[in-house]
Amino acid sequence: MKRAHRPVVGKSAPCRGKRRYHSQGDALEAAMLAGVERRRRAYVCPWCGLWHLTTIRDG
Repeated sequence: MKRAHRPVVGKSAPCRGKRRYHSQGDALEAAMLAGVERRRRAYVCPWCGLWHLTTIRDG
């Protein structure tokens, strides 16, 4: 999968405080090792082009 690159001009990326993973598999493996794989999903960040985890909300 290609990494999306979005130039950040004038302010820092909103994802700067999040953990970044190089692949969906890496992100999901990290969730599994933390024991939270059923409550997390991985997504590609439009700002940095890497993968992050987010919480799956009920409802």
